[in-house]
Amino acid sequence: MTPNVQLYQPKAALIVFTASGFAAPYIEYYDMDERGCPVNPHPLTVREAQSLAKALDTREYAGKAFLRPEGVLPDNVLHLDPSENGSLVWYTKPQRQKLYFAESLGLENGMVALPALVWKANKKELQIFALKGIAKPKAETPLYHAPFFNLYQKGYVCMGTVNVAIKSAASLEEFISAWHAYFFESYFSHHINEHNPVGVNLFNLYKGLMADTEKTFPTDTLRPTPLILKNLL
Repeated sequence: MTPNVQLYQPKAALIVFTASGFAAPYIEYYDMDERGCPVNPHPLTVREAQSLAKALDTREYAGKAFLRPEGVLPDNVLHLDPSENGSLVWYTKPQRQKLYFAESLGLENGMVALPALVWKANKKELQIFALKGIAKPKAETPLYHAPFFNLYQKGYVCMGTVNVAIKSAASLEEFISAWHAYFFESYFSHHINEHNPVGVNLFNLYKGLMADTEKTFPTDTLRPTPLILKNLL
C-alpha cells in the first residue's frame, strides 16, 4: 500500500542582499515555475512582505500549545483554562522545601515543612493558599492563608525583583515547574501590610521547623480565608 504522503511544491524564493556599512538589506522575490526554477525576479513588495509575515506568525500556534499537557493530565491539576491568556489551578501535598531568606530577615536558609498548598497562576501573577488536609481538595474545601512572607492579604505573591518570563507556548508541566522555581528560589523578606498569614510568629515557626527535621507543619496555626476552592475556579 502506498503511504499517504503530502507533497509540497516550491512556490517562491527570497534572496537577501547586503552591502558594506550600515545600508539596509535588499530583498529580491522570485516566483517558481513548474520545474521548480526561479523566475520573474523583482524587489519584495509590501503585499508579499505582509503575506510572508502572516505565514511566519507563530502566535496562533503558541496560543494552542499553551498549558497543553505532555501526557495524561496530572492528578494534582484542579482547573485548567488553556486559552492564550489562561490560568491554571493545582495543588501540592505537604512537603519539606528549602526556603531562602533575605539577610535583613535574620533567618538562615533551610528546609521547612510545609502544609498542602493550592496554587493559581497565569503568565504574570501567582496566588497561593494553604490546606489543612492532605487529600485532593474539592470545590467546597476551605482555603487558608499560605504560611509565607511576601504575600498580600488575598494570596497574591509579591515577586520583588524576580523576572517572571513564562513561555507563550509553555506546556502544563513546564508552567508548573517554572512557577515552583520562581516562588521557591526567590528570597522571602517581610510581611506585606503587616499581614501575618499564621496565628503565631512566622519567624519563630520557621526556626522550629528547621530545627526539628521530623516535625510536620502545625496546621492548627493556619489562619482561615473567606474563600473555598471553587472561588478560584
